[in-house]
Amino acid sequence: MTATAAQHATIAPQTPPLPEARPETLGLSRPRLQAMSDAFKREIDRGTVLGVTVLVARRGQIGWFEALGRQSPTGAAPMARDSIFRIFSMTKPIVSVAIMALIEDGHLLLSDAVAKFIPEFAEQKVGVVSGGRLNLVPPRRPMTVQDLLRHTSGLTYEHQGDGPVHKLYQESRVRSRKITNAEHAALVASFPLICHPGDEFNYSRSTDILGRIVEVVSGKSLGAYLAERVLAPLQMAETGFATPETNSGRLAEPFAADPWTGDKVALFNMLEQPVMESGGGGLVSTTMDYARFCLMLRNGGTLDGNRIIGRKTLELMASDHLGPHVATNGTLLSPGHGFGLGFAVRREAGIAPFPGSVGQYFWSGIAGTFFWIDPKEDLFAVFMSQGPGQRDYTRTLVRDLVYAAVE
Repeated sequence: MTATAAQHATIAPQTPPLPEARPETLGLSRPRLQAMSDAFKREIDRGTVLGVTVLVARRGQIGWFEALGRQSPTGAAPMARDSIFRIFSMTKPIVSVAIMALIEDGHLLLSDAVAKFIPEFAEQKVGVVSGGRLNLVPPRRPMTVQDLLRHTSGLTYEHQGDGPVHKLYQESRVRSRKITNAEHAALVASFPLICHPGDEFNYSRSTDILGRIVEVVSGKSLGAYLAERVLAPLQMAETGFATPETNSGRLAEPFAADPWTGDKVALFNMLEQPVMESGGGGLVSTTMDYARFCLMLRNGGTLDGNRIIGRKTLELMASDHLGPHVATNGTLLSPGHGFGLGFAVRREAGIAPFPGSVGQYFWSGIAGTFFWIDPKEDLFAVFMSQGPGQRDYTRTLVRDLVYAAVE
């Protein structure tokens, strides 16, 4: 191989940058943004977090984009703007947009039963615990595509509890990256539901099942469909279910042990192509790639002349779909919040222990990534880190500090 060819082989596709402007011209306080940077530097100095990136945009332009700390505990490379992260559940909004694109194309309805696309779900029962025993009863109504999008399906995650149904998940191969999306969906369908569809919000493997529906309806793998319908049009060149070996020097890694608890931290290998392309948590990405996705949402579904989703469809997605009658289990939804079709949604200005605006929508990843879009303030932010144990703290910290900079 010639030197030129060897050099070319190591060049990864580059995501086009977004326009940048001085913070003052966007109604953002430079001193307050610097205070945000200083706060994260203190966390890095304390050893709480290894490294972070923070991107803050307003009025469609980036006002602050910074990389702080180190990329890996075993190397000296600094965190960089183009470092690559496991975004885990920030995969969910991307897959949710893909499902809504199929709805816009007339291939399915929100009200369609999941069993229409994955027949194994037609026989699923609800597990009711009574007298210490798990009894199986028929669901009062079928699980729908809308249930999957808003996590009212009756499915769960193995780490969301320790009941008998959760234990079935825990004892299975459901977390394996070596089974197909079809095998995963059939396995999940073999477990009882933890409640009747529509009764409760339970964060779950619902979006993994949506990923399988994408495959059934489109006739393509989830990765191929996402690339064609969402990632390529948005020029998200560095987002996928794995990244090439040539990018090994750009991978953001966590501490080997949690800084607070000492527990071992183990995340998946970003260089390894999984068999299962997890719609609920399998993508890797960069800060700028995800910012392009956010800007598309901020723009009402378009970016650079490419329409990904319709304005009214996005409006539906970013609206609360739980209402007052759906129980919200667990602590994932803070007070004053509901859930839409792929995003959490702020319903009230107060109650929650952090600032924001009614109508803002957001989600995060279990390894420490986070984004939000605030239509009222015409603001969005992307935060990236690989610190699972600190994720709740850093999400609140970055919200507090960004909103302190809004003028």
